[in-house]
Amino acid sequence: MPKYLMLKHYRGAPAPTNDVPLDRWTPQEWTDHVRYMRDFAARLQDTGEFVAADAVAPEGTWVRFDGEGRPPVTDGPFAETKDLIAGWMMIDVDSHDRAVELAGELSAAPGAGGRPLGEWLELRPVMSEPPTVTE
Repeated sequence: MPKYLMLKHYRGAPAPTNDVPLDRWTPQEWTDHVRYMRDFAARLQDTGEFVAADAVAPEGTWVRFDGEGRPPVTDGPFAETKDLIAGWMMIDVDSHDRAVELAGELSAAPGAGGRPLGEWLELRPVMSEPPTVTE
């Protein structure tokens, strides 16, 4: 079965349909949003389609190999960026169509006022082993 990574983006364009800034959500709205995502993951655990998921903090570090020893490190991403990855979920499903169906459902997590957030989710297939070349 193919695996897919769903990336939850915030502050990105295009904006979600329920475009209330996250810092203006009430504690109950946050609770409802997180509960929806946990219930969604639990349902996928029951069907065997859930692999893993987590939220990620907005602060981070960029690291790269430069060939000189200790890799250079810079702060980032920064809050003023247009896009912020807020979380991810890995699913293991029968088809791309099923992955799209689940991403659409997760996009409906409640936001401000309990209305579906309608956020864009980035859906990416996990690469499988490259083909073996024999001569």
